[in-house]
Amino acid sequence: MANVLRIAVVDPNDSTRESLKTVLLGLNMVWLEAECSRYEFFSDVVEQTKPDIGLIAMDSDPDKAIQLVSDVAAQAPDCTLLVTSSSTDGRLILQSMRAGAKEFLTEPLKSEDLVTALQRVKRSQGGPQSNTSEGCRVIAVAGATGGVGTSSIAVNMACALAADEKNSVVLVDLDVALGDADVFLDTIPEYSLADVAQNISRLDLTLLKKSLTKHSSGIHLLPRPVQLEDAQLVNADNLQRVIGLLKTSFSHLIIDTSKSFSELDMQAFEMADDVLMVTQLDLPCLRNVVRLMMSFDDNNTLREKVKIIVNRVGQDNGQISLKKAQETIGRDIFWQVPNDYRVMVEVRNNGVPLLQQAPKAGITNSICQLADAISGKQRDDEDAASTKSRRWLNLWPAK
Repeated sequence: MANVLRIAVVDPNDSTRESLKTVLLGLNMVWLEAECSRYEFFSDVVEQTKPDIGLIAMDSDPDKAIQLVSDVAAQAPDCTLLVTSSSTDGRLILQSMRAGAKEFLTEPLKSEDLVTALQRVKRSQGGPQSNTSEGCRVIAVAGATGGVGTSSIAVNMACALAADEKNSVVLVDLDVALGDADVFLDTIPEYSLADVAQNISRLDLTLLKKSLTKHSSGIHLLPRPVQLEDAQLVNADNLQRVIGLLKTSFSHLIIDTSKSFSELDMQAFEMADDVLMVTQLDLPCLRNVVRLMMSFDDNNTLREKVKIIVNRVGQDNGQISLKKAQETIGRDIFWQVPNDYRVMVEVRNNGVPLLQQAPKAGITNSICQLADAISGKQRDDEDAASTKSRRWLNLWPAK
């Protein structure tokens, strides 16, 4: 994204440097351009990489660190310098500021303190407009069981978001064994999630974007590994890194998870803003939703992210009523997608998104409205007044 800040870090202490990197990788407003373990080499690193921000950890040698701040400030005036220290000594703070540091942050560094400092840097570098970016919204789509239409919703919601030219959308197929997002889009990707994970140590924005497959709908796809044995190359740590990098480049990240609720899936849920739990109105699905929500009880943050999506509403007369379903799972149903077997079969067989295959179908309209609701989009055309009514036209009433 346009407002990402490129940052270079120096900290001779391996432990605190790794902790600092972990904080940085969790932010969608920065890109870790370089890291350095010696004060003596950092000036050269800044000269070569030309970062927006230089972050200097002072505790290993405060005197050397202050001299480094002074040297880098004179050598690279366009690089904003931040310093960190576990000390709160007023003299040290004053010396670092006089040397050229713009912010003094206290160790252990908290992500909220760093974000606040970075936002001030953005405003100072880019003026009032630099605060307009809302960052990347991460949406994980999960299924209460297999075959409930998780991939259909993930792929077509991504396409619906990409239809807005203001959005940049990437779809990650995290079903590393049996994912089929590439089939839904009739593409033969050159690279996969395994390729990206293998090269995570040297990955940069340019290489990352070259690893994605661009579809005619506007979305970028990072598919599951080609070979089944390559699935083991993707672990939670490098997935966290991949998601962190993608967040710096796109406005929306859709993750189509597996049905195994593996370590990878849980990592995706932790990093997501929303977790869409797709189910159907039958007893096995609803019981699984109850079991999953009970498992999420120990993680209040995760539980609050979950939104229940009922798919294939009206599939047959034997479905459990919406009222009974809500009583069973003990929470509201966020969205309902109507059943349209004929259209979905055509979409799957032709490898064409709903918006292209059947733009006026009720199921297409429902998924487009779901995309709007998740992204918080406010309609400004004549549809705005009727959004709520049209949404409920697609819903089957509770009995």
